[in-house]
Amino acid sequence: MSHVPVMLAEVLDTLSPRDAATYCDGTFGGGGYAAAILDAADCTLFAIDRDPDAIARGAELAARHPGRLHLLQGCFGDMIDLLAEREVEALDGVVLDLGVSSFQIDQADRGFSFRMEGPLDMRMSREGPSAADLVNNLPEAELADVLYIFGEERHSRRIARAIVAARIEAPITTTARLAEIIRANVPRDPSGIDGATRSFQALRIRVNDELGEIERGLAAATRLLAPGGRLVVVAFHSLEDRIVKRFMQTATGRGPGQSRHNPAALMARPAPTPFRLLTPQALRPGRDETQANPRARSARLRAIERIAA
Repeated sequence: MSHVPVMLAEVLDTLSPRDAATYCDGTFGGGGYAAAILDAADCTLFAIDRDPDAIARGAELAARHPGRLHLLQGCFGDMIDLLAEREVEALDGVVLDLGVSSFQIDQADRGFSFRMEGPLDMRMSREGPSAADLVNNLPEAELADVLYIFGEERHSRRIARAIVAARIEAPITTTARLAEIIRANVPRDPSGIDGATRSFQALRIRVNDELGEIERGLAAATRLLAPGGRLVVVAFHSLEDRIVKRFMQTATGRGPGQSRHNPAALMARPAPTPFRLLTPQALRPGRDETQANPRARSARLRAIERIAA
């Protein structure tokens, strides 16, 4: 496979694959991390993806590593159940590359990109309500909330009002028409970011319940990690990274401090935590990588390790 995922060198260095270990790539995508992990050590890897196209693409890689790569279709938030079906109860490492994959973005018929004409879909699993269903059926106030909460779009109310007006004339069924409606109702961003970016992000996150999936996936991964096992997560926008950062701080006992006005809290010893933070500050991609792949610019890598018993 020719797909090179974001921050590959940093992911491998942090995960530190070793022989005879068992790992999980919870977001298989194009198989870039999986291929590198399998090449780095004589290990076993379980790869999860909700997209049936990703699982189909992985057949070639699985054939190159017989008995070592096992492809599982499903959500990484369900990894405990998916792995239990393979009688796997502990892992030496988990990698999660959050958000939409480049394969999905680059396929016009998947409807993720505002840069290409395609059906307004955005479903990673190809199941359930699509972005078109939300855009054409949600009440105006709820649609505005989706754009504001999941896209941090300041002009959410204006955009929602325009979408509702437009769908009365005719259902909004393509990425191009939705993008046109959005761009006509937001001021030009001086940074050059396309006016449709935040709204498309919001719809995609809502369609796929991505933030809920992250929370479920982080909890599942930490339950599965064996002593010395590591969880490595690459996030691409503030909503994702905020969840990961908060989760890892809590898991490692680095949550908000106790009030200095509470004497009992000052005297109490903090309970030991089973994890240590490997990245006090999020790792960022290098300049060479961001120049070669602009999509990497917003990436943040965070990791924790289960402390050996």
